[in-house]
Amino acid sequence: MMEFFTNYGGNLFAALGCALAVLLAGTGSARGVGMAGEAAAGIVIDEPEKFGKSLVLQLLPGTQGLYGFIIGILVFLRLGEAISLQDGIYIMLACLPIGVVGLTSAIAQGKAAVAGLNILAKNEEQQTKGIIYSVMVETYAILAFVISIILLFAV
Repeated sequence: MMEFFTNYGGNLFAALGCALAVLLAGTGSARGVGMAGEAAAGIVIDEPEKFGKSLVLQLLPGTQGLYGFIIGILVFLRLGEAISLQDGIYIMLACLPIGVVGLTSAIAQGKAAVAGLNILAKNEEQQTKGIIYSVMVETYAILAFVISIILLFAV
């Protein structure tokens, strides 16, 4: 068993990090985009002309999944190399910031986007404020994305 981890453990842990970044951030984005999509559909039923404006708020929680995907691709491109067990564990840990923060911030951003959609439904002229509320949550996903990138390039 130790021989297996010595020979393949680095790639195994790096692949696990890749999967965690993509799965966690993608799951959060799917939930956030889904929540906002449900709220947007309710608006568009009565006011189809608000589709474009509601789409902006619905798409915002999807960015975390994109950040996780980019980190996943960066790790995937390294999997053909011989990765030591120590480096593999480090790579997995480097993927956690965007995975965990991507999951939680996308869900929180989905909730903020739903609130922004309520603004759009009731007072269209104030819609920009709803976008700003939602974008503020994005800041933390960007910070986690940057940290994951810095950590990956440090190996």
